[in-house]
Amino acid sequence: MRAGEPEPEQHERERGCHRTLLMPASVLTTTSLPPEVDCVNISWHEARVAYHHGNLRAALVEAATALLEDGGPLGVTLRGAARRAGVSQTAPYRHFPDKGALLAAVAEQGFRRLGAAMARAARGHGADPVGALEAMAIALVHFADRHGAHYRLMSGPAVRGRDHPALREAALAAWGLLTTTVTACQRAGRIRAGDPAAFAFVLWSLVHGLSTLLVDEQIPPIVRQTWLPAELAKKATQVLLEGLAGKRSARPGRAVAPTLSPRSPRRRRARRP
Repeated sequence: MRAGEPEPEQHERERGCHRTLLMPASVLTTTSLPPEVDCVNISWHEARVAYHHGNLRAALVEAATALLEDGGPLGVTLRGAARRAGVSQTAPYRHFPDKGALLAAVAEQGFRRLGAAMARAARGHGADPVGALEAMAIALVHFADRHGAHYRLMSGPAVRGRDHPALREAALAAWGLLTTTVTACQRAGRIRAGDPAAFAFVLWSLVHGLSTLLVDEQIPPIVRQTWLPAELAKKATQVLLEGLAGKRSARPGRAVAPTLSPRSPRRRRARRP
């Protein structure tokens, strides 16, 4: 044995430790761990396994979403997301150059989840486009009511779609669902002719206003005690669709706009001599 070389027993222990650390995280048990391994080593190993499986970005977005729900945009940091995801402090920079990029990814995730919820709600109404439109409005309000901080980020000034193409794409996809369904309502004769994108924008604005009032707890108590958020969304959508139908009602108590006749030209007064 040469001077400075480890003893055979020590060398074998180090080799055993190395082999154990390279084992999949699911195989690691308290019986298979050598005494040199502690919880810090295990956490580091599991984080590396998650990254190598391609889950790091998704794990960081989920961690940032949890931080957002707890403390708003100010509570989200790259270090905090890394700590919550159980990875090193430098790991987030592999996917996000700064906090703004991480928040944009969280907002993008929100729009994709919102779009999926709206699509599921619409599918439950088959060939009834008006019912589908009402269901999508309800789905939007439900999302905002359940994920207030997430919704604030998606619709607030912290991130802008024009600076993040993926976020813009996700937002436009959700918007496109409304536009497509408005077009279907027009083809069915339930909404008057016009620009479907403009009508979809009016509907989005209406439901967004209701959602913001819910998230900010600005709904009057008497209203909140009388109607559930879904009922409020349905009523608001029905009122809007009645207006977009272009039909006048002769029911008592319903004001009908008078027909305006063309203004007659004003006569010029004769000048006095």
